[in-house]
Amino acid sequence: MKKKLGLAFTCLCVTTSLVIAQAPLPDSATPSGLAQAKAAQQSAPVSQIDGALFYQLLIGEMTTQEGEPAAGFALMLDAARKTSDAQLYQRATDIALQSRSGDSALQAARAWKQDLPASREANRYVLQILIALNRIADTEDPLKTEIKIAPDAERVAVLTGIPRAYARVTDKKLASTVVEAALADYLNNPATTGVAWTTVGRMRLAAGDNAGAFEAASRGQAADASAEGPVLVALELMDPKIPQAEGLIQKYLEANKNQGEALPEIRMAYAQTLVGMQRYAEASAQLQLVTRDKPEFPQGWLVLGSLQLQDNQLGRAQASLERYIALISQQAPEAENKRGLDQAYLSLSQLAEKRKDYAGAESWLGKIENSSDLAQAQTRRASILASQGKLEEGRQLIRQLPERTPEDARLKINAEIGLLREFKQYRLAHDLLAQTLVKAPDDTDLLYDQAMMAEKLGALDEMERLLRQIIQLKPDFHHAYNALGYSLAERGIRLPEARDLIRKALEYAPSDPFIGDSLGWVEFRLGHNAEAVRIFEAAYKTKPDAEIAAHFGEVLWSMGEHDRAVAIWKEARLINPDSEALNETLKRLQVKL
Repeated sequence: MKKKLGLAFTCLCVTTSLVIAQAPLPDSATPSGLAQAKAAQQSAPVSQIDGALFYQLLIGEMTTQEGEPAAGFALMLDAARKTSDAQLYQRATDIALQSRSGDSALQAARAWKQDLPASREANRYVLQILIALNRIADTEDPLKTEIKIAPDAERVAVLTGIPRAYARVTDKKLASTVVEAALADYLNNPATTGVAWTTVGRMRLAAGDNAGAFEAASRGQAADASAEGPVLVALELMDPKIPQAEGLIQKYLEANKNQGEALPEIRMAYAQTLVGMQRYAEASAQLQLVTRDKPEFPQGWLVLGSLQLQDNQLGRAQASLERYIALISQQAPEAENKRGLDQAYLSLSQLAEKRKDYAGAESWLGKIENSSDLAQAQTRRASILASQGKLEEGRQLIRQLPERTPEDARLKINAEIGLLREFKQYRLAHDLLAQTLVKAPDDTDLLYDQAMMAEKLGALDEMERLLRQIIQLKPDFHHAYNALGYSLAERGIRLPEARDLIRKALEYAPSDPFIGDSLGWVEFRLGHNAEAVRIFEAAYKTKPDAEIAAHFGEVLWSMGEHDRAVAIWKEARLINPDSEALNETLKRLQVKL
């Protein structure tokens, strides 16, 4: 009881201290101090808390602490109404919120707003409670008020924060409609039009109205060509189905190429989106601009280095990654920075391994601190051991990883299968997958891996059966369409069906250069050489890959364009001298570079 009384008295002291105005006390040890003290006493505001009200507040706090928030709320709200004091209204509202009584909280907040209509805090409480209660249609007026009474310096921030405030509502379409109505006066105001249309775009995006979101982004950019908001909406919309969205981004980058420090961040976001769409060459071009224009921006060097490593540009990759490490080491040791460092160390380890510098690879792995990256580091260690002829020791390293969740178990299986595939132990990988699929027979990712192992083992009937099973289980699994179509094209059988399968894959992933490679190959097999060249040119430009180059060169060679074919093959050998597809093609055509 004493503890509860102490808590109640503490809350009461805080509450009453906010109500009773305290005048500053001068030094009363001097005659002038005594005069000042008397004047201050005469001019000090008189507290509205008398003995009865003080007792009411004490009882209200005590009943709240003793587990009767409804009674405490009623006493506090009554006191607030008697005094018209904002702090008491806030306390009553908070009591209701803490007891999860949304309706009571709304009652108190509305009483507060009615009693003190100029109070921005009261209006905010009403708005936030209505959103929490999912009474979205009722939020239009308080949202309008919040925007209207916000100081001019804060209005842009208020508009920008609206989508976040409505992020958890159930009816996203209604929320979008309500917000747009509340913003009507700001959509055509030159001071706010860019940010207002951005907010509308984000609300429409959340509601699944992509076309409407693009329209909003377009209008926002038309009103303010330097505004970042419309570009950020366009980045979220970037998809082959909405090609105009990328046009907005490119227009912004061109119009603002000589302006401001924010441009590299926009380019960075654009590059990362391009990476996600597997448009690596274009992503690399953007990253080159980022690192040129803002060389002190670490993230640009990290992503650029990763792409360069992927393209086997080992010297450039090492320079980029080491530049990232040097920059990030000058910053605070935040979690995000540590994670980026771990990624850089893993990439440098992989780079050293490609150079057969196994001691160097192990040294880079030893720098990793983040425990969440240990699995990836252990997998690299396993690869290093396998490279030295110690495959089973490598497999044991992976198996010794902790297995706390089903995700951990899956990660270990994927890592071991990847290791076996990397070192061409296809039978062992096939058998491990077969054991795993007994427990998860409908896992499309595992089925796909099994199909690829079956192909490596020459079990083409099994491969086709598995790929068709995947298509039945997951009709949008584009890799299955592509793999089956390419396999048929490679064998020169059922070519029209192969082309249909690959075109189906392109419907789901139109920017994938490897699917483009498959389509070029089947067109070549069908005798459509000119069309094959057109397709290969686009695919190779998007992704300068040795296997794509092998196919592209073979088409050119068959057309008598030997010099051009050799030039492409030489470039491909620089990219990946160990490419099976390239070396097999050169051997079969008896070409020496």
